[in-house]
Amino acid sequence: MRFWDRVLLATLFGLALLVTPPGRAQTKSEGARNKAAASPEADTQKKNMDAYIALMRRDVRQEKAEIMGAMMVLSAEDAAKFWPIYSAYDAQLTKLNDERVENIKEYARNYDQMTDEEADKLVQKSMVYRKERAELFASTYEKVKQALGATTAARFAQVEEQLLLLIDLKIVSSLPVVGQGS
Repeated sequence: MRFWDRVLLATLFGLALLVTPPGRAQTKSEGARNKAAASPEADTQKKNMDAYIALMRRDVRQEKAEIMGAMMVLSAEDAAKFWPIYSAYDAQLTKLNDERVENIKEYARNYDQMTDEEADKLVQKSMVYRKERAELFASTYEKVKQALGATTAARFAQVEEQLLLLIDLKIVSSLPVVGQGS
């Protein structure tokens, strides 16, 4: 159990680094200076941040797959059926999460000066993401159920849902409240 606690803590720590909005502690005057100074250094910093986010996401996906593998307890025959389904699911989830990351970045850039229109657009995108993720999750559950039975599919659903909830909690708890940056 201690091993899994450490894996979970490492995953959550990595996610904290992934989603903590840059400049969250800046004052308005610092933010204005930084926006005005769109320099090559700023472009380099953005590229470095994007590369770091990509690296962290790969690590989180790997750790998540390792946790899933340990919790599923599959025979070699069942694993041969499960992992292609899970890999396809993870690839689709990654595409959805790419959209989510862009939405979070946009939010982080504007949370302290959000207009009604921008706020609505971001919330609408977030709701679309959640709907599409729920549909993907349900579809994957059905595929696992067809291939391996309802009990194994339920185990997949339970473990995946717990991991997704932990990730979601870490993300939302790291974001500042809209309009409270002033």
